[in-house]
Amino acid sequence: MASPWIDVSVTLRTGMVSWPGDPPARISHALDMERGDPCTVSLLEMGAHTGTHMDAPAHFVRGGIGIDDMPLDAAIGSARVIPIRDRKSIKPGELVRHAIRRGERVLFKTHNSGRCWDTDSFVEDFVYLSAKAAQYLAERQVRLVGVDYLSVGGFRADGVETHQALLKAGIWVIEGLNLKRVRPGRVQLVCLPLKVAGGDGAPARAILRPAGRRERKQGEVQR
Repeated sequence: MASPWIDVSVTLRTGMVSWPGDPPARISHALDMERGDPCTVSLLEMGAHTGTHMDAPAHFVRGGIGIDDMPLDAAIGSARVIPIRDRKSIKPGELVRHAIRRGERVLFKTHNSGRCWDTDSFVEDFVYLSAKAAQYLAERQVRLVGVDYLSVGGFRADGVETHQALLKAGIWVIEGLNLKRVRPGRVQLVCLPLKVAGGDGAPARAILRPAGRRERKQGEVQR
């Protein structure tokens, strides 16, 4: 029987795309049974913001809490996948039409999911969350924001400003989702980052399943 859960995580592997300037991902074997060792032990070398990962306030906020202090329910529960038509950035004008409410977990499905994960080269013109849209979400007091490439902020614009607007407001951030196989609408989300002491972020495994009728109804009531 097929599982209703959809893995929206990016597979970690040597040579995968990473943010320019971040440590590249490299997975090797410290021990290897093929070399005569009694077992195989992998060695993982990468930055904390590799692939699908979560940002903690400590990433852009001086004195902010680390990923190990993230509330367990921040990234577990009802969420909404919101389709974005703009191919440059997510702007407040498009968000207003979706009537985003306080406490929501919102995952933005953009043009990125259909093109950015098909290459190991960094895509500079990915769709990002504009600083004004980030401020709008902070004012709406959402619980969590998820995006479908390596950063909520742009490569050449709104990188620092977008991160700070969200993280200073206590909004948790998932970056590096692949939402290609996910339809817009209400879903159940499970995403847990590695528990790194004082970490500014950490790799995470994220899964979704479409919400049932009762869950969709409850979500509408909460909205």
